[in-house]
Amino acid sequence: MKKIEEKTNVMRILDKLKVDYSSHNYLSSGAISGIDVANALSEDPSMVFKTLVTVGKSNNYYVFLVPVDKELDLKKAAASVGEKKIEMVKSKELLSLTGYIHGGCSPIGMKKQFKTIIDISANKFNKIFFSAGKIGYQIETNLNELKKVINFALADITVN
Repeated sequence: MKKIEEKTNVMRILDKLKVDYSSHNYLSSGAISGIDVANALSEDPSMVFKTLVTVGKSNNYYVFLVPVDKELDLKKAAASVGEKKIEMVKSKELLSLTGYIHGGCSPIGMKKQFKTIIDISANKFNKIFFSAGKIGYQIETNLNELKKVINFALADITVN
């Protein structure tokens, strides 16, 4: 994939914090699903993460990053944040809550920083990919660099 000239807000935040990352543009591929994005990047789908926003019974919001080839296990996810139950935030609520639209949601640069959990499988890789905050753009970095920007925990949160 071509390196990106256009900067998203996420990239500006990473630059400001001197985070080591690479950006990728997959706009020309027509990729829509996470698997399509992984294929467009020529990367293992297990290394490409989708950003999911949920709300707990307590009305607190949580962000989960899971590989695009996996599904979020709502029970495991709830347990990882100390909730009895969580559910996905509706697409129409996403923009006002996070500042991002469905398909372009990044864990970086949300209107408010929510508790963030990344699937434990991310530990297996030297780098992971996730949305750069705009459809067609991805960030590639490692977990140590990501820690410079957001607080997160690792947990087993996917369906087996």
